[in-house]
Amino acid sequence: MGPKDVVSAWGKILLGYTPTLSIEITRECPLRCPGCYAYGADHLGGGLTLREVSDFRGQALVDGVLALVARHRPLHVSLVGGEPLVRYRELDVLLPRLAALGLNVQVVTSGVRPLPIGWREIPRLNISVSVDGLPAEHDVRRAPATYDRILKHIDGHAVTIHCTVTRQQAQRDGYLAEFVHFWSAQPTTKRIWMSLYTPQVGEQSPERLLPEDRDRAIDELLALRARYPKLEMPASVIRAYAHPPADPGACIFSRVTHTISADLTTAITPCQFGGRPDCASCGCMASAGLAAVGHHRLLGLVPVGAIFDASLAVGASVRSVRERGRRSRRPTGRPAEALARTAEASES
Repeated sequence: MGPKDVVSAWGKILLGYTPTLSIEITRECPLRCPGCYAYGADHLGGGLTLREVSDFRGQALVDGVLALVARHRPLHVSLVGGEPLVRYRELDVLLPRLAALGLNVQVVTSGVRPLPIGWREIPRLNISVSVDGLPAEHDVRRAPATYDRILKHIDGHAVTIHCTVTRQQAQRDGYLAEFVHFWSAQPTTKRIWMSLYTPQVGEQSPERLLPEDRDRAIDELLALRARYPKLEMPASVIRAYAHPPADPGACIFSRVTHTISADLTTAITPCQFGGRPDCASCGCMASAGLAAVGHHRLLGLVPVGAIFDASLAVGASVRSVRERGRRSRRPTGRPAEALARTAEASES
């Protein structure tokens, strides 16, 4: 995030909007990956799980997403799941329309099916492909989205490879280096991002990093970024993993992101992980990235984090007034496209 992005986000926050909108566009996924937070029992706060919520398809999904964008007015939209490519036909319609609005859009996928070749021409689109380590581990965890399929399905594109480092990976000498080396050599790799596994409170799983695993991973990533330019992670972001926020209220990313489940209604709190994420063990790259931005001092004096804090307080008041006005004039019985038009008119 550069100075221009900070200023744009600041403006949105002052007006009571969240700069980032993350939408689970489907409850469906052909994978059953160990440690997947989206399908955890507490992801939606207990009761229903992601696989049990109602979701949309076809024009209803397109219209519903556009209505959310019109209402929340984000700068950045992440389309996640589930597996977003289950709805690739809808994305074929939706992505160009989001691009036409000037939005930065990210699609997070396992690469389980081919990426439409036309997506290469969509401006400001980032396709992030989740890869769980080297083939021996990944192909077991992510079948049928195996390495062979991913390499075939991303051919002709320039994608972001995203890996979440687990304890199994961190404990093996040279594992992260071998992973970064392999994907750096692929012509389809635009950049590589590495997160650390984020557990839920009280979770005891093979994926959860011990403190010594975390320290080792941080040291290795700092060394690797100097050797591999495609590991596009500033040192300040990697070092931020050593000092995660104490709670969601101290996490800039949590506070400037609105996450909505596949029913296009249910808000996922306190952040994209849902449930009760163990913030003391957070390894979210987005959180680390914005923490690094927050520590930066504008003109060497004012921490950006302090500006966000003050702006969020102002924005909350503005949003409260706007929501009261919206409730008083909310239309009923209209299709999603009409709702989108109404939202656009009311926010202009």
